[in-house]
Amino acid sequence: MTLTEEIRVADAAGTRQGWRGWAALAVLMLPVLLVSVDNTVLSFALPEIARDLTPTSAQQLWIIDVYPLVLAGLLVTMGSLGDRFGRRRLLMIGATGFAAVSALAAFSPTAELLVVARAAMGVFGAMLMPSTLSLLRSIFTDRDQRRLAIAVWASMFSAGSALGPIVGGILLEHFAWGSVFLLAVPVLIPLLVLAPILVPESRDPKPGRIDPLSIVLSMATMVPVVYAIKEFAVHGAGVLPLVLVVVGVVFGWLFVRRQLRSESPMLDMRLFRQSAFTGALLVNLLSVVALVGFLYFVTQHLQLIIGLSPLQAGLALVPGLVLMIVSGLTVVPVSRRVSPRVVVPLALALSVAAYVVIAVSTDASALGTLIAAFGLLGIGIGAAETVSNELILASAPPAKAGAASAVSETAYELGAVLGTAVLGGILTALYRSGIILPSGLPAGSADAARETLGGAVTVAETLPADLGARVVDAAASAFDAGVGVTSIIGAGLVVCAAVIAATTLKGTRTPRVDH
Repeated sequence: MTLTEEIRVADAAGTRQGWRGWAALAVLMLPVLLVSVDNTVLSFALPEIARDLTPTSAQQLWIIDVYPLVLAGLLVTMGSLGDRFGRRRLLMIGATGFAAVSALAAFSPTAELLVVARAAMGVFGAMLMPSTLSLLRSIFTDRDQRRLAIAVWASMFSAGSALGPIVGGILLEHFAWGSVFLLAVPVLIPLLVLAPILVPESRDPKPGRIDPLSIVLSMATMVPVVYAIKEFAVHGAGVLPLVLVVVGVVFGWLFVRRQLRSESPMLDMRLFRQSAFTGALLVNLLSVVALVGFLYFVTQHLQLIIGLSPLQAGLALVPGLVLMIVSGLTVVPVSRRVSPRVVVPLALALSVAAYVVIAVSTDASALGTLIAAFGLLGIGIGAAETVSNELILASAPPAKAGAASAVSETAYELGAVLGTAVLGGILTALYRSGIILPSGLPAGSADAARETLGGAVTVAETLPADLGARVVDAAASAFDAGVGVTSIIGAGLVVCAAVIAATTLKGTRTPRVDH
């Protein structure tokens, strides 16, 4: 049976879920919210961490990026393991480990230990996200219900990314930065209690054997490539990033070659022959780059330049959060009647407008401008990700839902790395090259002020009032100039996503088959 025939048979046999299915959806949203909040809450807590642990600029990026880097390396493996051994079982293991390691991260005394803890969180986080999306595929076999369930999933994921700064703001207003990690404990305990009751176990009915070599090859593909991106963002072009990319490409070729020759591949490469699957993945990737890159600079600007408290800065993003959720749910009835090749590009056009507003506005640093821009970005990303995620799952048979979900999540996490490493790295480089500090600064203070915006603000607090104010003004001017250039690049990435959607998502509605 061909892949298309498997999908048609599955859709034809679909039955509608009652209250129990929707209750299971509510339970599965807990890890979705937690993991997506964790993707952005740390960026918001970064100023507090910078003051407490004094990380270098490279460590600062690693604290944020090591978590999605580890996830990106393990997601395909974990998705495949879930298909074979049980998706709910893997979810429970991941939830237990994630909560335990998060508690350890909350009390890290050094930047190095925090990086290690974040890496361990990535291992268990890789068990959570593919399991939630693949379980939705097995619970909601009726496509109309599945479309709505995935809209809720995508809305919660996008909302969690925006909710991170709000949650961080509330916690950081009253507690130390470690509280953003302790949040995992009360969120995951209800999951551990309710999932065995409400969420049915599912797995591939004909699982193949575990292929250790494929696991090694998948990690050897992702980790060097993501690390190369980070090295390029922090240190610029050089021999090491080039070597890492070559290593990743070579191992990627070996991984694909092994999957094509295997009777029971860890990842069914036939999925990528479908333009809808591949195009939707690229849309997800570029959308997350745009969202995370935007949040990287806006959270720092709100706190360190405008001077808002963490809570005030988080609340400033509430309108965008609401619009992101609403757009993700509103697009569901629209997507039933209008082709994704039309819906997704139109949605992404609003996200392009958000970056353009920042790039061309004469008052881009004003609070109202930032709120309006984030609202436009939220509408576009919320709608586009809902449609693209439904297409990814609809393009895979239920037995391979874990692997398909893992590939989708890999795009998400790789996008998070790129958003911070590329857009954040470009912004950092522009800041360093553009800052003009006043004379009279001690050598050590000048170096710290040139490293990051947070470093400049910290240095300013130790100087006489007049000199400190001039340091802050110089840092703010360099940072905002860098944001303008970075916004143009961000807009270009979203335009690429819209073009991909318009050219690859045509003819993607799964044919209805009579019972």
